[in-house]
Amino acid sequence: MDRSEKSESRFRKVRLIPRGKGGRRLKRKGSANRPRRAIFLLPSLITAGNLFCGMFAMIFAFNGEFHQAALLIVLAHLLDGVDGAVARLTHTTSQFGVEFDSLADVVSFGVAPAVLVYVFALQPLGIWGGFGAALFAVCGALRLARFNVQTLAAEKSYFTGLPIPAAAAMIAATIFMYFMLGLENTGSKPVVFIVIACVLAGLMVSNFRYFSLKQHHFKKRSTIGLLLSALAVIILTITMWQIVLFSALLAYTLSGPLLGLLAVRKRRREEQALVQA
Repeated sequence: MDRSEKSESRFRKVRLIPRGKGGRRLKRKGSANRPRRAIFLLPSLITAGNLFCGMFAMIFAFNGEFHQAALLIVLAHLLDGVDGAVARLTHTTSQFGVEFDSLADVVSFGVAPAVLVYVFALQPLGIWGGFGAALFAVCGALRLARFNVQTLAAEKSYFTGLPIPAAAAMIAATIFMYFMLGLENTGSKPVVFIVIACVLAGLMVSNFRYFSLKQHHFKKRSTIGLLLSALAVIILTITMWQIVLFSALLAYTLSGPLLGLLAVRKRRREEQALVQA
């Protein structure tokens, strides 16, 4: 074999494409990180959908389409629950997502319901109607700020104060009931809604404790009962969804003061028992 043939055989052994173990080609780092980036952005995209719902709810309210605006607030409520669950399932929880979620909640559950309730009912009251709507938005922002500060120290099974998504959904459910009963043009509407807005604002900044359904785990032995209950709720929701939504939110809204009264009563009984002993 002459010198030219040796050099030609030497060049044939050179691999132009780098390979890893087992003869597989090495993957590029950028393509490997793309799915991870997409999963990381998914909760933020859902939060952005929540924010879009809040913005369009205000637009519909200004256009006089109150029923559609209330539906968008309820949809924002659903998206607000989904983004946190997705972040926990995909292990993509971040401080950026927490801050973005809080800012979106201020718009969707603070400003948007305040604008909706003002345009729908409080406008005839003038400055007092504006005060009631502004009080709801301000107390909602205070509720979110307190929640962010107390996240690490507070009990996970309870919320301190009425959660702002529940307060916003309560206003939307009340508007649904007004349309269902044909009361959207009644003269008592401004008085009723300014009372509702002020009461909800006070409950949001109160110290009443509300159950957190996120941390409750159901036992396996009650699976059949839960399935039957869920089926009954689904049937009632399809046939009378306005009544079911309003009743569920009203029960949750009143649960905080009722639990507070029961706790005070129990404490007094314990004090009387100690005095008598």
